Amino acid sequence: MLHAVIAAGEAEVQNPLIPQVYDIVWSLVCFIVILVFFWWKVLPRMKKLLDERGAAIEGNIAKADEAQREAEAALEQYTAQLAEARVEASRIREQARTDAQRIGSEITANAQAEAERVKANAQVAIEAERQAAFTSLRTEVGTLAIDLASNVVGETLTDDQKATALVDRFLADLEASESGKAGKN
Repeated sequence: MLHAVIAAGEAEVQNPLIPQVYDIVWSLVCFIVILVFFWWKVLPRMKKLLDERGAAIEGNIAKADEAQREAEAALEQYTAQLAEARVEASRIREQARTDAQRIGSEITANAQAEAERVKANAQVAIEAERQAAFTSLRTEVGTLAIDLASNVVGETLTDDQKATALVDRFLADLEASESGKAGKN
């Protein structure tokens, strides 16, 4: 009984913060079983999930890099096309200036040719009018000269052929005297 009293006294002396050996053993067994389960089942799935996620991120980074390269290539192509369009626009403007100058020159030349033609036609018309006026004037002067001569002579000059010849000779003498005066001046 003494043992029982000592054992009972020892049971009372044990620290409540230190667990019993059987609790430690069973806790260790449970921990090892859970550790093995995690090591065998959960960790591979977690590793697989993390690897897939890493691969997806790397794939997205690669896609982003490819998209950036494509965007840079498109920008270079756009810049080249823009420069080419500017050169083409400059060439078209220069061609338009050249065409405008050529057309302006053609219009000026055509206008000058038309002006010369109109001037020549006007000179021909003026000369025709002068000849018509000269002929009309000659006829009137002849008629007046015959009337005047009839009045001076006192008789009628009825012979038209003689009268016309007389007037023509008179006007020719008059023209000759005018030409002589003009030549002396």
